[in-house]
Amino acid sequence: ARQRCRLLYVSPLKALAYDIERNLQQPLAGIRQAAEAGVIEVPPLTVALRTGDTPADRRRAMLRHPPDILITTPESLYLLLTSSAREILTPVRWVIVDEVHAVAGTKRGSHLALSLERLEEIAAVPPQRIGLSATQRPLEAVGRFLAGGTPSGDRWRPRPVKIVDVPRTEDLDIEIVVPVEDMTRPELGLPPPEPGTPLRRSIWPAMYPRLLDLVRAHRSTIIFTNSRSQAERLAAHLNTLAGEEIVKAHHGSVSREQRRSIEDGLKTGSLRAVAATSSLELGIDMDAVDLVVLVESPATV
Repeated sequence: ARQRCRLLYVSPLKALAYDIERNLQQPLAGIRQAAEAGVIEVPPLTVALRTGDTPADRRRAMLRHPPDILITTPESLYLLLTSSAREILTPVRWVIVDEVHAVAGTKRGSHLALSLERLEEIAAVPPQRIGLSATQRPLEAVGRFLAGGTPSGDRWRPRPVKIVDVPRTEDLDIEIVVPVEDMTRPELGLPPPEPGTPLRRSIWPAMYPRLLDLVRAHRSTIIFTNSRSQAERLAAHLNTLAGEEIVKAHHGSVSREQRRSIEDGLKTGSLRAVAATSSLELGIDMDAVDLVVLVESPATV
């Protein structure tokens, strides 16, 4: 039982890890049914998820009964390798690093590269590394990052890499929208303020109706903002204008359960729009997003 774990899947996105775990259940059940129909004995293939949100009891159960497929994040992989739990990783034969472009060239990627080398040291057989991404560029540099290398005298010898490239040209439909006639006089074209109310020169009174029109004109909309407070403010104003909850705010201060609920609502179509910061993760179970709006300049998003 201690030699069960053969496949290690590493995702820098928790949402993607959750989706992979869920989506593996159906094909694994199909494999089992096909084997039973052909009267072939196949041991039950198990999948486990190890992230920062995994409860302690599940982590302990994983040590007693290692899974065949372990899904984790770069940070949790580091913790596994640093603890006594690393012994369940010695049988690993394949390591899949998904969305490799999200870590290549970053401090997080350097940390992951070190973890992959540590895994190389404890594995019974050097595991094959497989990197996946639809947007990795340049391919050769990302390949070198993923493969790493070995010391050879006073030099560093990179491991061989095979690149499988499926080129695809995407058509981008981008529009820059200014909802007022004159940025220096944003009050033009807006209803005059009530008597006794001071004139406030702000573009926001023109922004909210325009954003609401865009949300209502599409099935699913993501509105990215540069701060958590702005995401909350946008959602509140748009819901007040709409007279119903049509937008929800998604950011790092929202609880994990709420974030999952909001993401699922956008995926299933029960939620029309999300006002989000860069913490939004949608995984792979996402139908077409009709519109993505970036409010203000892309400072942090």
